[in-house]
Amino acid sequence: MSEPIDDESPTPDHLLHTGAENPVDPEDLVMATGRDVTPALIERARRDLAEHGAAAVERVLP
Repeated sequence: MSEPIDDESPTPDHLLHTGAENPVDPEDLVMATGRDVTPALIERARRDLAEHGAAAVERVLP
């Protein structure tokens, strides 16, 4: 059972992954920033992934 997510707090670390074990999709990258998933942010994430590949997520996660 998953725990409820508070809309006011960042996404918990255990719900994020860096893509080391799976490909990173644009929604993952947006969620890694702690922002809401919106069409504009998904498009920006698509561009970041196209330019930087999976390393794009390393730019937003410590």
